[in-house]
Amino acid sequence: MSVKLNEERRDVFLNRSRMLLCPSILSSDLADLAGAVNGLGDAVDMVHCDVMDGHFVPNLTFGPPVIRALAAHTDKPLDVHLMVTNPDRLLDAYAGAGADILVVHWETLRHAQRTLSRIRELGCYAGLALNPATPVESAKWLLPDLDMILLMSVNPGFSGQAFIPQVMDKIKETRKLIDTSGYPIRLQVDGGVTSGNAAEVIRAGADMVVAGSAVFGQKFPKEAAEELGRTIRTARAKL
Repeated sequence: MSVKLNEERRDVFLNRSRMLLCPSILSSDLADLAGAVNGLGDAVDMVHCDVMDGHFVPNLTFGPPVIRALAAHTDKPLDVHLMVTNPDRLLDAYAGAGADILVVHWETLRHAQRTLSRIRELGCYAGLALNPATPVESAKWLLPDLDMILLMSVNPGFSGQAFIPQVMDKIKETRKLIDTSGYPIRLQVDGGVTSGNAAEVIRAGADMVVAGSAVFGQKFPKEAAEELGRTIRTARAKL
């Protein structure tokens, strides 16, 4: 069954002037996943779910039952990042489990436009992820089919990695590509984002920030999320 976003969730994603903070549950207390997410309250805008298959990336993580259980216990949109070798065979399952955004990796796709179209058919927003070494040019001909581009600022597969500095120029290049195209595409950055570099990430052109260790890895996750949120909003206001 197709997942249809409720209006409140749709408004969160579609408000392009709003900077979105998306904590990654990969770094959360997995023994109390719903509690960890809901404990952040209004400090965050959506929840980033890293799905790993042990093949495209080394780790194994969340199957559709976990996403379904989380969707039943939070009103935050679920941003499901499929770090898997064969995403096409999983789209229906994760959409049915409650994903609001489905993100697939360019490096895994045989027929990218077909895959992105299928995501939209399922009632989800379509996102395309690019690894650090994948050129921005790879997304150029897919812009009409995209709602979001996700730039990896670490090599995917593990939480707690340091931000790769070269990606900052890639963010600027992607922002220029999106703005020139005229399509209303979100730009998300994932990996090594902290309160120390988040402002620079926003100034470079991102409008969505994924943070794992910088939120859930802190002693007081809600306070850490609030600080990070203030940082990205302030950076946006100064542009």
